Amino acid sequence: MSRKFGQTQFSHASQEEDTIMRTPRPLWNPYVAGVVLGLGLLATFIVTGNGYGVTGATTLATAAVAGRIDPAIVAQHTYLHGMFDVGLNRWIVWEVVGLAIGALIGSVLAGRFKFQVDGPTQAGRSLRLVLALAGGIAAGFGARLALGCTSGMGLSGSATLAAAGFLFLIGFFIAGIVFGQMTKGLWK
Repeated sequence: MSRKFGQTQFSHASQEEDTIMRTPRPLWNPYVAGVVLGLGLLATFIVTGNGYGVTGATTLATAAVAGRIDPAIVAQHTYLHGMFDVGLNRWIVWEVVGLAIGALIGSVLAGRFKFQVDGPTQAGRSLRLVLALAGGIAAGFGARLALGCTSGMGLSGSATLAAAGFLFLIGFFIAGIVFGQMTKGLWK
């Protein structure tokens, strides 16, 4: 009898544990997350002498792959030439690798990791993918044009009180508001 009771108790505990693992943890308070982000940025400045950034790593990776496929793409006097010579063993590449690993670990521990196509609730999967591709291309182009992305130019630039950082953030929010208004019907 005690054996059966023990098995039932184990089964019940296992079900509770399974339910806990499936229930996602609540999101952080945005003010707390902002303070942690700012402290992380300060620590990054102190430890590496650099701020946050992402698009520099993707540009270096693009140059490395493109140069292997067709050396003419990274020939002298081309946009990617100087980046091909730098290689991938740079701080910004390791920062992005760490960011990806940290995000994966954080999402798994919070019970929020899943494969899905996010986007407007009224849009089908194909439209969501098209919007994501168009947004990614526009964001990548804008980041290269501005010589920095939201984290590199926006956060790190404005943290150093650079006028370009503040101008970037103003333009970023204006573009977000305009595009949000243009697509708000897809979110209802």
